[in-house]
Amino acid sequence: MLQGKNILLGVTGGIAAYKAASLTSMLKKTGAGVDVVMTEAATRFVAPLTFETLSKNAVATDLFSRERPWEVEHIALAQKADLAIVAPASANTIAKLACGLADNMLTTTLLACTCPILIAPAMNTAMLHNIATQVNLQILRDRGYMILPTGNGELACGQSGDGRMLEPEGILKAVEDHFKNRDDLAGKKVLITAGPTREAFDPVRYLTNRSSGRMGYALAENAAERGAEVMLVSGPVAIEAPPKADLYPVESAAEMYDRVMELKERADIIIMCAAVADYAPANCAVHKMKKQESMTVELVKTKDILAELGREKKAFLAGFAAETQNLEQYAKDKLVRKNLDMIIANDVSAPEIGFDSSYNAVSIYKKNGETLHLPKDTKRKLAEKILTEIRNSI
Repeated sequence: MLQGKNILLGVTGGIAAYKAASLTSMLKKTGAGVDVVMTEAATRFVAPLTFETLSKNAVATDLFSRERPWEVEHIALAQKADLAIVAPASANTIAKLACGLADNMLTTTLLACTCPILIAPAMNTAMLHNIATQVNLQILRDRGYMILPTGNGELACGQSGDGRMLEPEGILKAVEDHFKNRDDLAGKKVLITAGPTREAFDPVRYLTNRSSGRMGYALAENAAERGAEVMLVSGPVAIEAPPKADLYPVESAAEMYDRVMELKERADIIIMCAAVADYAPANCAVHKMKKQESMTVELVKTKDILAELGREKKAFLAGFAAETQNLEQYAKDKLVRKNLDMIIANDVSAPEIGFDSSYNAVSIYKKNGETLHLPKDTKRKLAEKILTEIRNSI
C-alpha cells in the first residue's frame, strides 16, 4: 500500500522523539521513502544520525544549509511528499502551524506542503487541554490537517493522563488507512463546477449569490488526491485552485453552460456544485447606468445546465440543492426531475453552515432510494465522504 510513496516525517522536541525512530523504521519496511526534518529541540533528544541510518536519507535540520545549493531544500522536500507527518508534534510547533509561522526548517517545509498533513500531538496533559492548544488544534482541523488522538498513561513528567503520543503502530495504521482509498478514482475523469456566477446588467454592476466555492473546491482537491483527472469549472471566487486540478474560470451562467457542454464528453463523473444563477438581465448596458429614483431590470431564465446534462446522461451525474425549507421534498423532486444519480442537499438558512462558511451539513439522496445524512463537519471532510459515496455508486 505504501510502496513508492514519499513520506515527510517532522520530528519536534519531546521525549516521544525516540518513538519517531521506530516509526521511521516501520515506514521503510512498507516500501515507503522517508525524509526526516528535525527541529533543533528534537536533536537534543535523538541524534540526526539515528534517522539518517534508518531512513537512508540525509536529515534536514538547518534552514540555511548549503549542502545542496542547487535546490531550495524545504521546497524540494515539500513537493516530493505524498504525505507529511509530525510525530511527535509539540504544543509549540502546533501553535506555529496554526499561526502560519515559518521560523525553522520544519515549519517552513510544512507551510510549502500541498500534500495532506497528519499531526500526532505529544505533551503534558495540562498543556494539551489548555484552551490555547485546543483552539490551535481546531484551527488545524478546519484547514484539513488530520489530528491523531493522544494516548492516556504515564507521562515523562511523572504524571498520568492524556498527552502521550500515539504509538508508532497506531500512526502507521493511520497512514495506511489514509492511502487505502487514495487511488480509488485513478483513471477517472471528474468534472466539477463551483462558486457563483455573475450576471451583469452594466459594466460595473452584476447579480450574484453568496456561494464561496469552498465546497466545490474541496471536492476538486479530494478527487485529485484520489487519483482522478479533475476539470474544475469555477465562477469568481477568492480561493486558490487545487494544484492538481485543471481550472476553467468563467463569469456568467452562459459561460459556465458553454464550458460544461464542451467538457462533458470527457467526464466519467460530473458534480454540479456551482450556485448557477436562475435568471440574468435581459440586456447589459454599454455604459454604467446612472443613479435613478427607481430602476427596473428585466430578467430572463438562464439555461438549466443540470437538466441539460440529465437529458443526455452519459456520466455519473450528481447535483447540489441549496434550500431554505422543505429540504427533502425539494431535493428528491430535483433528483427525479433532472434525471440525477445523486443529489446532495443542504439547508442554507441554518446558521454557521453553508454559504460563507468552512462548515456544512448535508443529506445525500440516491437514485436507488438510499439516503445518508452527514452531520455538521468541515467541507473538506464532507467532500471526502461525498466522493466515497459516489465511488461506491459507480
